[in-house]
Amino acid sequence: AAAAMAARQATDEMRDRVVLGEFGVRNVHTTDFPGNYPCYEDAWDQRRFEEAFRVDVIREEEGTLEFDMVGIDAAIANAFRRILLAEVPTMAVEKVFVYNNTSIVQDEILAHRLGLIPIHADPRLFEYRNQGDEEGTEIDTLQFQLKIKCRQNLQAAKESSDPNELYFNHKVYSKHMTWVPLGNQTDLFPDADFRPVHDDILIALLRPGQEIDVLMHCIKGIAGKDHAKFSPVATASYRLLPEITLLQPVEDEAAEKLQKCFSPGVIEIQNIKGKKVARVANARLDTFSREVFRHEGLKNLVRLARVRNHYIFSVESTGILPPDVLVSEAIKILMGKCQRFLNELDSVPME
Repeated sequence: AAAAMAARQATDEMRDRVVLGEFGVRNVHTTDFPGNYPCYEDAWDQRRFEEAFRVDVIREEEGTLEFDMVGIDAAIANAFRRILLAEVPTMAVEKVFVYNNTSIVQDEILAHRLGLIPIHADPRLFEYRNQGDEEGTEIDTLQFQLKIKCRQNLQAAKESSDPNELYFNHKVYSKHMTWVPLGNQTDLFPDADFRPVHDDILIALLRPGQEIDVLMHCIKGIAGKDHAKFSPVATASYRLLPEITLLQPVEDEAAEKLQKCFSPGVIEIQNIKGKKVARVANARLDTFSREVFRHEGLKNLVRLARVRNHYIFSVESTGILPPDVLVSEAIKILMGKCQRFLNELDSVPME
């Protein structure tokens, strides 16, 4: 019975944990497919999935969201990550009409810089522009104007060498971009706040007599298909939940040494009957530098692992849409893909 118990524990570890050893990582492959292990029910079952699956929002701050997705497969987690990076649409500057540009920034560099400025406009309010359409309409285009000229400040002190005192408008910022309504957009979006997400993005530097006069057309696009400037996130990543197990009590000097091997807050030292005893306070904070394996006396006292089906997602938005909206949009996109696949299966006659 003991042998069967040990075998079952070893199998459980293989299925549920990715173990970090001193020289490499064990159990990296998914092995819980149907029929791989006797006595394990591994066939897909919706009820069992629904019982095990959960999403916990851990931290939601301005523009960043950290949440746990528990009970899914790496393939699904990765699908969400990739959709967030490259398939949720946004609005970005696509065409730049240069009427005048006497700054030292070449037209195409200026256009490229303008394209990368995140535009605060909900992409769900707009349609995609049709292929080959030169002119935009009010349903698929946002128009911005940037018109600015630098001039000398005649009141500046004679001995001053500070450009901020000597010139007016010598720094061109994203706040100088103004929305120009197209067609009936003023009626369509009465309370619209179309603007660059950040006011203080430096676009160019000017000197007296130099000017920039451009008109921009923003369109809706997808990062994966059109251009990286359409990506809605600054970062979207996941990691597996760390798990640190102390295999035997670690006391006094060893405890203090152990605490230093991990990120701050992971190991805490308790005082028990006059002895300092280490315990794992919060494994989640660890970055798994594996420093502990460099210490001969400690490396056999600790087991480092990651929980295979517990994904910690962190999504950092560019500010166009809040991260929670991005995640729900990503889920809708994945559902759309699945639906399209099922429709394809239905419409193709089987041989």
